[in-house]
Amino acid sequence: MALGGNPIFNGKSFRGATQAPPAPQAFGAPYGQQAYGNQPYGQVPYGQAPYGQQGWNAGRQGMTDAQLQDMYNQPSAGPADTGRMTFDDVIVKTAACLGFVVLGAAVTLTVGLGLASMLMIVGALGGFVLALVNTFKKQPSPALILAYAGLEGLFLGGLTRILDTQYPGVGLQAVVGTLSVFAVTLLLFKSGKVRATPKAMRFFMIALGGYALFSIVNLVLMLTGVTQEPFGLRSGVVGVVIGLLAIGLAAFSLIMDFTSIEEGVRNGAPQRFSWTAAFGLTVTLVWLYVEIIRLLAILRGDD
Repeated sequence: MALGGNPIFNGKSFRGATQAPPAPQAFGAPYGQQAYGNQPYGQVPYGQAPYGQQGWNAGRQGMTDAQLQDMYNQPSAGPADTGRMTFDDVIVKTAACLGFVVLGAAVTLTVGLGLASMLMIVGALGGFVLALVNTFKKQPSPALILAYAGLEGLFLGGLTRILDTQYPGVGLQAVVGTLSVFAVTLLLFKSGKVRATPKAMRFFMIALGGYALFSIVNLVLMLTGVTQEPFGLRSGVVGVVIGLLAIGLAAFSLIMDFTSIEEGVRNGAPQRFSWTAAFGLTVTLVWLYVEIIRLLAILRGDD
């Protein structure tokens, strides 16, 4: 598990569900306990019937050769059949979340600018609250996750509406940029060229901590009126450098998300946690989109 990355994947519920079970103890069992593979006195091995009782395969003795062959030709149960998380589950549920994001964005993109601004604030605050609820909730709730996606859609649609009014075209460019970064990141991860190694994780955590501190200071300066720039200290060359750093952090966060999902599928996490995986990916993609559209606005503002 890529510890230190997306807090959604590092929560106790998802991390506990995706950890591989401990290997059975083959030798050296504690005193008074039977070693793995040995049966306690008076118990029979699995598949063998007690004295005077029919075994588990007794019912097959009356089957014909053709019936037995048909039974053996049946495909083995896959992860979906046993209630385990699969990549297809994650893809479908992520698509559902992104669909709700698009629906929410469509609302704020079509209403008046004043109402769109108000809905953007509602979406930002509501999305933040539901993000915390879904992050710390022990069991994933599809309704709350989809509600979060819809509220984030209101926020992103309002933000896009405001910035696209000032800098026409940045909204479409941000969508294309987000999808491009996601696709390239996924291809690099699948090829094995980029991985969440311990060294890369340490650099990521240091860079993320510095970025978070800078963002808090910048927000305080903007709220107190110390700086009058639309993006505060994130203007000019400094804004471009910080923006590129933030996009790089969001892209590497996707790598850690992919790593957590891969481990969850490999270790047989319950199918319901595919909603948690979809929620985590949606959060990272929302962050990536915000950073890209802000960087595009900064670059357009310096023209």
